[in-house]
Amino acid sequence: MSPAHPVPADDTGTSLAPPCALGALWVVRHGQSTANRAFALAERSGTTALPVSGRDRDVPLSPLGLAQAHALGDWLAGRPPATGPDLVVCSPFTRARQTWQAMADRARRGGAAPLPVLVDERLRDREMGVFELHPPAALRARAPEEADRRARLGEWWYRPPGGEALTDVAVRVGQFVSDLQRAAPSRRVLVVAHDAVVIGLHHVLAGIGAPAPDRLPPVPNASVSSWRGDGQRLHPESWGDTAHLTDLGSPDGDAPA
Repeated sequence: MSPAHPVPADDTGTSLAPPCALGALWVVRHGQSTANRAFALAERSGTTALPVSGRDRDVPLSPLGLAQAHALGDWLAGRPPATGPDLVVCSPFTRARQTWQAMADRARRGGAAPLPVLVDERLRDREMGVFELHPPAALRARAPEEADRRARLGEWWYRPPGGEALTDVAVRVGQFVSDLQRAAPSRRVLVVAHDAVVIGLHHVLAGIGAPAPDRLPPVPNASVSSWRGDGQRLHPESWGDTAHLTDLGSPDGDAPA
């Protein structure tokens, strides 16, 4: 398991980064979910059936995802005093809230102090509309023309019927960051959310004129991406760091869900 990807950079060199008064920002993608695992197994088997039923927001962690969340708790407890998060904001989705709860329980057992926690709807995962919980093979079997449109447009711009493009996620995430930095200047904030949120944050914090992030490295389950603040703006520090997961072995898969 790779400990981290290189920090993505603005390859134009001409973006204007927005002001941001946060002291630091860490963004954790939730641990492996039951849908992540089911999607990976479906991809390997080639099945076109829907491997998961119900609502996306109700999808829980898999056993591996819970173990990953405990490892994140050890990471949190191991932060040097007065350098780690002092505020947590979490996605409302079950898998993100379970990730934070397991992190918090493990960190407290490791001696970490409890942290204030808020839940914000703008940190929800990307909405896939009529294709909610459809892995790629199931989407192609049900709507081949729509699958072709998705491939033609690219993931950053593709908006499924009734759902969101990643551009839409970036808009709501940008509003969240703007509100957060005004409400919590100098705070060191931990966000627990989804890969779409991490990608949206990267784009927003890169600033006006930043290129579309259609070639970003993946955001693994239970990874940590971080930015450090200087009182004026946030600077990227790490991307998709999984060094804390090295003892857990390889996951069955971490396809988005």
